[in-house]
Amino acid sequence: MKELNEIRQEINAVDAELRSLFERRMLLAREVAKYKTAHGLPILDASREAEVIEKNVTKMKNEELRPFYVNFMQSNMAISRSYQDMLLSGMRVAYSGVAGAFAYIAACKLFPKSRKLAYPNFDAAYNACVSGECDCVVLPIENSYNGEVGAVTDLMLSGELKVNGIVDVDITHCLLGVSGASISDVKSVVSHPQALAQCRGYIRAHGFDEEEFENTALAAEAVAERGDRSVAAIASEEAAGLFGLEVIEKNINESRTNTTRFAVFSRSEHKHESNEPGICSIMLFTVKNEAGALAKALDIIGKHNFNMRTLRSRPVKDAMWQYYFYIEAEGNVNSKEGRRMLEDLEEYCDKVKFVGSYTK
Repeated sequence: MKELNEIRQEINAVDAELRSLFERRMLLAREVAKYKTAHGLPILDASREAEVIEKNVTKMKNEELRPFYVNFMQSNMAISRSYQDMLLSGMRVAYSGVAGAFAYIAACKLFPKSRKLAYPNFDAAYNACVSGECDCVVLPIENSYNGEVGAVTDLMLSGELKVNGIVDVDITHCLLGVSGASISDVKSVVSHPQALAQCRGYIRAHGFDEEEFENTALAAEAVAERGDRSVAAIASEEAAGLFGLEVIEKNINESRTNTTRFAVFSRSEHKHESNEPGICSIMLFTVKNEAGALAKALDIIGKHNFNMRTLRSRPVKDAMWQYYFYIEAEGNVNSKEGRRMLEDLEEYCDKVKFVGSYTK
C-alpha cells in the first residue's frame, strides 16, 4: 500500500495535467463561440453533448466510474457553455416586433445573453443581418395553428442568408391586466388578430369586446399605459413582467398544441458533418414547364434517401401563375449523396436553392 503523501503527490501531478488540459479546452471553447457568432448558432446543442458523452463513456474501462465520468463531462460542458455565454454577450440578434413578443421570447431562448435588437417587420430584421448590423436574425417560419409564414419563406427564396437552426416556441396566451384588476373588472381585450382568434372561445364565454393591435406585446404595453382595469391584453406571461402587468388568467388559448417554429438566419452556412445524425435540410426550387417535372423532382429526392417532412408551394411574386416549392427533408445536403441529389434535380428544375440545415 502506498503512503498518503506519495498518493497526494501523484494526485497533484494529475491535477497539473488537468489544469493544462482545462486551459486548452476553454481556449477551444472560445473558438467555438466565435464560430457560433458567425453562423448564428445557439450555445446549447443538447444532442451533440449527449452524443459526445455516450461515445466517451463506452470507452471507460472501469464500469464503476462511468456514472461519475458522466457527471464530470456534464460539468465540463456546463462550464464551457457559461464561458461561451460570456463571450457571446455582445452578439447582436435581430427579430421582428417588440420586447415581449413571441419572436423576442424565441431569441431569448436561443441566445439568452445576447443583445436583442427589435425591427418593425420581417424585411427590416432580415436586412439588418444582411448588412452586418446584426450577427443573426430570428424569424417565424410556421405556426401549428395558422400555417406557414409566407413572407419569411419568400425571403428565403429572394435573400442570401442561411438557416442554421430551428427552435419551437409554445404559444401560450394569458389575460394580462393592470395591478389589482380581476376577471370581473375586464370588459374588453386587446391583442394581435391571430391571438384574438386563438382565444375566441374564451373571449365569447366572458362577453369581452375586442380591439386589434399590431402585436401582442404592443397590446400589453398599451394596457399598461392606459391604466384602465376594464381593459386587458392577451399576450405572453413574459410581456406581463416587461410592462408591469398582472397575469389574471393563464392558458386561455383554445388549442393546447399551438407552437411556432422560428428559424435562425445568418450570413454564413454551418456545414454539418456528412455522417452527423438527425440533420434536416431546407430546399427551394422551381420546376421546368414540362409534363411530370414536379413528380420527377420529388422522385429524385426520394431516390437519394432524403425523407420529405414538409412540402409546400408558394406563388413567385414577379411571375404570374408560377410557383416555387419549399421542402424540408431528413438528410444532409452537404453529404456526397446530397450533392448528387442537387445535381440530379437540375435536370427538371429551373432553379434549385439550398437554404440551410438544422438538427432535429
